[in-house]
Amino acid sequence: MSENNQKRERTPLYTFCRVVFAFLFHTVCPIKYYNRQVLDRAEAPYLLISNHKTAVDPFVLAYVTKKYEIRFVGKRELAGSKLAQWFLNQLHMIPISRHATDMAAMRSCMQVLREGKVLGIFPEGTRHQPELMQTVESGTAMIALRAGVPIIPVYLNGPVRLFHRVHAWVGEPIPIDDIKAQGISTDTIQQLCQRIQETYYAMRDTDKQA
Repeated sequence: MSENNQKRERTPLYTFCRVVFAFLFHTVCPIKYYNRQVLDRAEAPYLLISNHKTAVDPFVLAYVTKKYEIRFVGKRELAGSKLAQWFLNQLHMIPISRHATDMAAMRSCMQVLREGKVLGIFPEGTRHQPELMQTVESGTAMIALRAGVPIIPVYLNGPVRLFHRVHAWVGEPIPIDDIKAQGISTDTIQQLCQRIQETYYAMRDTDKQA
């Protein structure tokens, strides 16, 4: 996507929220980012994924992704009123039904990537998993394999909260070409889900050793 098109795609509310959270992440909710140069040099389209700890996680990713405004996938229940719908639309959220196959949301996700934008997904599907990436939603792997775009992982070592420093690790793109070459099937989707899990376990180990 050209620079002019990127500018037209920006919304004032997204920019405002990014500024507000930039202040918070440098003061009362400190976050230390590692390897952010991966996102600085990345060119859309790509899939940005992260483990999920709190409701502000999308802003953790939005702040560090300087070149693009991310289209995040979020649960449909968040848009429960017209005001909420407007707010989330300005933040580019793609609503999805979590407990059923949502083909409309899947098509919207694919369209985002076809248009050369960044799609943000939390593969765990919920903030309340007891273990890191205990479950990876198959839809994440399916979108990645169908679109054939890079998957850039971000690992958060804890929930964002007041006066507690969080480490946010940006990883190198997860390789998928070898899996994609086998075609899209239940088996290859599961292979990619497992690779995502293994990537996050390795990032967690790196954080522990830092």
